[in-house]
Amino acid sequence: MNESNSRYYRTKNLNLASFLLAKTQQLVNIDKSNPKRADFVFVNSPELMDLVESFHYGKECLVDARKFALAIKELKQKIYD
Repeated sequence: MNESNSRYYRTKNLNLASFLLAKTQQLVNIDKSNPKRADFVFVNSPELMDLVESFHYGKECLVDARKFALAIKELKQKIYD
């Protein structure tokens, strides 16, 4: 489930959040109020929404594999801290 409002974009999708982080989008919070799933909260912007669309609809959008792997690791560490 993805949610957006005028100021923030939220997603529960770890791969999408890692992609956005690897593409230098600003992560502002990880909401861990639900013990079964974390919500990743990013600052909403037109660039972010373009990246989300690219991710979901398979548009070409390159991401450095190392940055993506490091973003996954970083987010998992933040979830389980």
